[in-house]
Amino acid sequence: MKYKFLEHTADVMFEAYGRDLDEVFANAALAVFEVQCDLKKVGSEIKNKIKLKNENAEDLLLAFLEELVYLKDAKYLLFSKFKVAVKKRNGFELEAVAFGEKINPEKHGLKTDVKAITLHEFFLKKIKNGWKCRVLLDI
Repeated sequence: MKYKFLEHTADVMFEAYGRDLDEVFANAALAVFEVQCDLKKVGSEIKNKIKLKNENAEDLLLAFLEELVYLKDAKYLLFSKFKVAVKKRNGFELEAVAFGEKINPEKHGLKTDVKAITLHEFFLKKIKNGWKCRVLLDI
């Protein structure tokens, strides 16, 4: 399972999973965009490279998801595929490529707009068979 949506009264909450940090970051990113559009209708013509550093993996995940929301808002981009590499060096470094295209309301089956990633109930932790995160999206 890549991710699952959880019950929440006002916003959207999900948990994402992965065998390693690369996979849990990519799956969390997919969940953020599934809330907003029909992923199957988003092509991969645009490749957006993202490089980030942070002292810990949890804050790096938050920064990564915030960057994706920023790119959606500022550059009108939707993404449907992610290649993510997280390395531990003097903290954590992320190099990712997000594949997508410009927003086209007629094509993409737009759903709920994500305004922000919140810290409420946010976590990233190691589990028995990999990694798990929980994210609450402000919609």
